[in-house]
Amino acid sequence: MTRLSSASLAAGGSQQVLLQRDKLQPGIVHLGLGAFARAHTAVFTENAMLASGDFGWGITGVTQRSDTVARQLTPQDGLFTVTERGDGAAPLRVVSSIVEAISGRDDPGTVVDRIADPATSVVTLTITEKGYRIDPRTGTLNTGDDQVRADLAGQPPQTAIGQIARGLQQRARTDAGPLTVVSCDNLPGNGELTRTLVHAFAAALPAEEAEPLLSWLEANVTFPNTMVDRMVPATTAADLDAVERELGLRDEAAVVAEPFLQWVIEDNFASRRPRWEDAGALFSSDVAAWEDAKLRLLNASHSMLAYLGLATGKTTISDAVGEQAFRTACSRMMAEDALPTITLPAGLDGAAYCAQVLARFANPALGHTTAKVGSDGSQKIGLRLLTTVRGSLNAGREPRWAALAVAAWMHHVASAATPDLNDPLAPELHALLPANRTAATVVPALLGCRSIFDAGLATHQGFADLLIHWYRIIDTHGLDGLGNEINHG
Repeated sequence: MTRLSSASLAAGGSQQVLLQRDKLQPGIVHLGLGAFARAHTAVFTENAMLASGDFGWGITGVTQRSDTVARQLTPQDGLFTVTERGDGAAPLRVVSSIVEAISGRDDPGTVVDRIADPATSVVTLTITEKGYRIDPRTGTLNTGDDQVRADLAGQPPQTAIGQIARGLQQRARTDAGPLTVVSCDNLPGNGELTRTLVHAFAAALPAEEAEPLLSWLEANVTFPNTMVDRMVPATTAADLDAVERELGLRDEAAVVAEPFLQWVIEDNFASRRPRWEDAGALFSSDVAAWEDAKLRLLNASHSMLAYLGLATGKTTISDAVGEQAFRTACSRMMAEDALPTITLPAGLDGAAYCAQVLARFANPALGHTTAKVGSDGSQKIGLRLLTTVRGSLNAGREPRWAALAVAAWMHHVASAATPDLNDPLAPELHALLPANRTAATVVPALLGCRSIFDAGLATHQGFADLLIHWYRIIDTHGLDGLGNEINHG
């Protein structure tokens, strides 16, 4: 079958591009060109250009750890399809907002050049939590990381933070103008965090480099906070075949997504930007409240379902939420543990949002796997679950349901062999585990991981007792025991 490209689409595809490609000019560099970025940021940007008539926001996409997406997109002239699944799904669409795809691993010098280009006004990121190279003990850049140290030493930068900092340094030297860095990852205060990390990288350079760069950053670069939301499962071989049948062309970069799409952005830009609001984005002065609600309601429930599902043989999130006991546990965690510790943003109905979350998770067409959602748990549970645990304990309440989710994560860690545990801390976590793995031994062992649990949580007997209670039920009674405890507990 003929490969998707501008020429093949014009010659015989069933769809056409929506943008006038001859008018499209680069204006954005995006780091982390995964499926989410293509189904979310690239779609928003294309819609903004279509609505505003400003075609100066073509995206230069950069892959990070792998060159796979760059190899998929380059022969296709940056074109790819988005297939929506679920109630209200739109027809298959060819997205054309990406003008170039670069392997950041193999061509980091070009990445720096693109960031430094005067035509670039915005850098966006979807590099996942672990891509930020954060030291969990300090909350800032892990300058002990081997790759960060190499980037600081002057090699062509491999880390996203290094690429941004070196691009900005080159930009300052060439007087290329101000720039805005927009994180689109599920991290609270993601813009403020990115600013902290970039400034930390600059400060760690030799003084003759650090001082002028830090001064230029203060005057020329902003880091707005954002909240993003769209469920985008991994594309399967069957998905690729389905797109080929419908499009009449082979799209190796196809993505599948739910119809729901949301982006909340702080209006804090150093220079020009796309009119994303014309595409439905919300510019808000209270992004933190939107972030908090999503992390501690939607993302927390996603993690809970993933780990409960992994413990009981549920392959997909829709399978897990279809188990009435697990759906009840999610509902009660949101209503009884999370909502009392959250200040919701104006205009967001908490009960309606929680119901919408469960309805979205129940969409069987997405096939979002528990294994995928449960990956990198050490990087996620602190933001999604432990904040709620602390809030409940500080208010004198028992975080019964959030503790269930944490216990299910602990069970996953203890049950998976080190090579099978998809987590950057897998060796550290498994080194803590005892040979005899029971609720009474595993829980205190994992609570000792200071990269995840602070001393206050690790020594809180009430929290530990809850974890042991739930872990024992998961480990010895499985699905039936959980169902009985959740439905009658």
